[in-house]
Amino acid sequence: MRRLSHTAAKTGASARRTASRETVGAAISRVAGALKSARVYFGHGTDNARDEAAELVFFVAGLGHELGSDAYSVSLTPRRIARIDELLARRIAERRPLAYLTHRAFFAGLQLYVDERVLVPRSPIAELILQRFEPWARARRVRRILDLGTGSGAIALACAMAFPQGKVDAVDVSAPALQVARRNVRRLGLEKRVSVLRSDYFDAVKGRRYDIIVSNPPYVGLAEMRKLPREYRYEPSLGLVSGADGLDSVRAIFAAARRHLSREGILVVEVGNSENALLRAYPRMPFIWPEIAMGGGGVFLLHARDLDLSRLHDMAG
Repeated sequence: MRRLSHTAAKTGASARRTASRETVGAAISRVAGALKSARVYFGHGTDNARDEAAELVFFVAGLGHELGSDAYSVSLTPRRIARIDELLARRIAERRPLAYLTHRAFFAGLQLYVDERVLVPRSPIAELILQRFEPWARARRVRRILDLGTGSGAIALACAMAFPQGKVDAVDVSAPALQVARRNVRRLGLEKRVSVLRSDYFDAVKGRRYDIIVSNPPYVGLAEMRKLPREYRYEPSLGLVSGADGLDSVRAIFAAARRHLSREGILVVEVGNSENALLRAYPRMPFIWPEIAMGGGGVFLLHARDLDLSRLHDMAG
């Protein structure tokens, strides 16, 4: 008996699914199994095969995630089944993050446009924003916020939603990233309260003070960068690498943040896996490490008074 080629077998399987009108639930299970078998890396908005499969299928089906399992019985059209197969094949073959294939990501309840000009939003800072940085910030008094290294604009836009009386400056040194951020500002209709500025750290906001400065800056060290899964190669290295120990961006923030904070202001920064390097470099700094219930970590908080430049050098190792 002649054996079918892999391509022919795959085509036949796709035809059978089409003929039986695969449901959303069945498609999610199938896609999750394929992703798991292919051992792709999860870490760009999802952390497991099932959640990523649900995002892929719901995206193609044009369904909102709020429907949850109620959507599992929906039958997919042949065209949508073919589109699911196409995206799945690319995700596995290219190891490209799914968000770059669908051009969408979710952050703090917001849907954002993303592409390879920006990192895929995934910071645990989202949880702190939804909590309005309480108890460290007095939410009713927050009027000005600075997002350093805004990328897609995710943090800036989430802050604008969390503090409806506040205005946000979203800055980034990357002009291509700012194009994406401006697109997201327009999508959410926040042009009056979110200003997008090209700036190398604080250069474009001299003289301005903020109640909150928040940043998810580059924090990957050179050695760590070389070991990252293939998916990270699609993200702009400018948003990832920060010197040999991953702390170059943090040092730049420390050097000027105090001059831009109000008296009761706070600084919130994600350092991820460079947390231990930070603690070694600044062993006497009074870092606050908020607990992140939804997972993730490596986010510290400092009050303005703890950033006095005359004390910073004394606190460094």
